[in-house]
Amino acid sequence: MSIDKQSEIAANLQIGPTDRGMVRIYVEAEGGIELPLDFDPEEAEEIAEELRAAAEAARAMAGGKPMKKR
Repeated sequence: MSIDKQSEIAANLQIGPTDRGMVRIYVEAEGGIELPLDFDPEEAEEIAEELRAAAEAARAMAGGKPMKKR
C-alpha cells in the first residue's frame, strides 16, 4: 500500500509522555495489533513538524485555506 492510497483499516491513536522522558505514539488497530512507538522529545518535535507540513499540503490539495503560522 502506498501512503497516498485510501484504506479501510481503522485504528486508535494515543500520544503522550512516558515515565522515561520519551514521547510515545501508541497505535491500536483491528485484529489485535498494538504498536508502541517511543521517540525522544527532539524526534517527536520533528514528527510534529512533518505532520503540520503534511496537513498544509493536504489542505492545499483540497482547495482549503492555508493555516496561519503561530
